[in-house]
Amino acid sequence: MRWLGGIPVDRSVSRDRVTEMIDTFRAHDRLVFVFTPEGTRKRVTEWKTGFYHVAAGAGVPIVPVAFDYGKKAVIIGPPFYATGDAVGDIAFLRRFYSGVTAKRPENFAPG
Repeated sequence: MRWLGGIPVDRSVSRDRVTEMIDTFRAHDRLVFVFTPEGTRKRVTEWKTGFYHVAAGAGVPIVPVAFDYGKKAVIIGPPFYATGDAVGDIAFLRRFYSGVTAKRPENFAPG
């Protein structure tokens, strides 16, 4: 990912990643932040919300993308800006991912 301009994250060190990413957005003219809202590779029932707070704090849009293995399609949703209603905005995102067939459905919990 570095050759694409990726910025590595040292997950062995605990620190305020949200503020760090907001500052990183402010320091770059162009930056793409890719995330999985689950925040891990194992099954979780609740999404992490750091991505939402990064987007809200940096004033950048969230563009949801789904890899639907059942339809063999990549689905790109409409860009939207965080409204400040994290519960409502994340519910919108969860609806976007409902009906998507993950590569490993046993680890995917859209909503």
